[in-house]
Amino acid sequence: MTFNIHNLNAQENFILNDIRSERINFEFISNLIIIPIEVNGVELSFVLDTGVSKPILFNLSERDSIDLKNAKTFYLHGLGAEGKLKALRSTQNTFKIGNVNSNNEDLFVVYDDAINFTPRLGVLVHGIIGYDVFKDFVVEINYTSKYLRLHKVSSFVPKISKKWKSIPMTIHGKKPFIDTKVTIDKNEQSVKLLIDTGSSDALWLFEDEALDLKPKENMIFYDYLGQGLSGSIYGKRSKVETFTISDFSLPKANVAFPDSLSIDKTKIFKERNGSLGGDILKRFNLFFDYTNERLYLKKNSYYKDSFTYNNSGIVLEHNGSMFVKEQIRIPSYDKYSDNNNNNSVQINFTINYIMKLKPAYKIVELRKSSNAYLSGLREGDILISINSKQAYDFKLPEINRLLHGKTGKPIRLRIERDGQNMLFKFKLDDAFKKNEPSN
Repeated sequence: MTFNIHNLNAQENFILNDIRSERINFEFISNLIIIPIEVNGVELSFVLDTGVSKPILFNLSERDSIDLKNAKTFYLHGLGAEGKLKALRSTQNTFKIGNVNSNNEDLFVVYDDAINFTPRLGVLVHGIIGYDVFKDFVVEINYTSKYLRLHKVSSFVPKISKKWKSIPMTIHGKKPFIDTKVTIDKNEQSVKLLIDTGSSDALWLFEDEALDLKPKENMIFYDYLGQGLSGSIYGKRSKVETFTISDFSLPKANVAFPDSLSIDKTKIFKERNGSLGGDILKRFNLFFDYTNERLYLKKNSYYKDSFTYNNSGIVLEHNGSMFVKEQIRIPSYDKYSDNNNNNSVQINFTINYIMKLKPAYKIVELRKSSNAYLSGLREGDILISINSKQAYDFKLPEINRLLHGKTGKPIRLRIERDGQNMLFKFKLDDAFKKNEPSN
């Protein structure tokens, strides 16, 4: 995610006392890092997002209410169809990340029900944070063990070995950029990319005829790319022949080309050609040194994982909860006697039912060129079961892994539509071999 916030006053730094580094465990969901942060005494969850210059909250309930000081109206600019979003800017907030503290942080709050990443991730997320964490430390990200470590800059020893590579990183507008290379249709091109830990995709490129940055003609499908603070983002998906960073080359990496309507180039660093997201970043363990503008990286156990696409064309989101009647067995104890034991107990079981709240999932995006759409599924359908198993027994990331399965895998979805229970069957298709239906 990338958002621009301008003309802000200098702030107090995060402080780590007595120890050289602090470890923070994180959740890793859909290629995104989610960390706990205490804001004004209230524990909240944030996506760690190098594409934002200031913390943004967008999903507060009454239970999560925090004391906001000196709040004034402000506008955020970012990727999305609407271009900007109204928010409140609050100053002098207290942040605590483990044993790391800051007592004078700016915070932006968006009160818009449409801006909520929790339903599509399936886990509770209150906001996003980036530069404020990275500016004061060398930030280690260990994707395989799922932790951050914040190192004091003064005590950090650079990684020097054959496995670790060190490359220059430019900080512009409080965001990190690196130079990489992509090969598309046998044409190798140097590109400057925003390092965007807040993007779950592998790679985004901005189409540019002058640089010959465009998807290969026979390797394209149009798709939903993601949700930004300014609205949904759509564009073309494709693959590059190779993506190269330092001495590492990744073949057949996924790439997306967002629509021009989703990009306000007047708000974007003019030398930028796109973004490097979580589906590539997760393949490395990383050290971000903003102070000295260096990135250290070493490949990890995710490095050789295949790049997959959502071959179902279905995007689901958590749609609240529903009551489900579950069968339970209740034991009853009856005393009886026999010749060997005068105080025996016989255990009988009776069947009863209880009502439990379970998660509900709704189809919110559906690629019209997919087998799922051709089978009759539609946006708004509520998922009841998947391959004969109750949908509420899955976590959303588990369902998404099924939808990213191999071409030809059969899928059976039972859904509810307008009070009717309906069954649909289809096979996961190859998105690149489908054409958009004519209107």
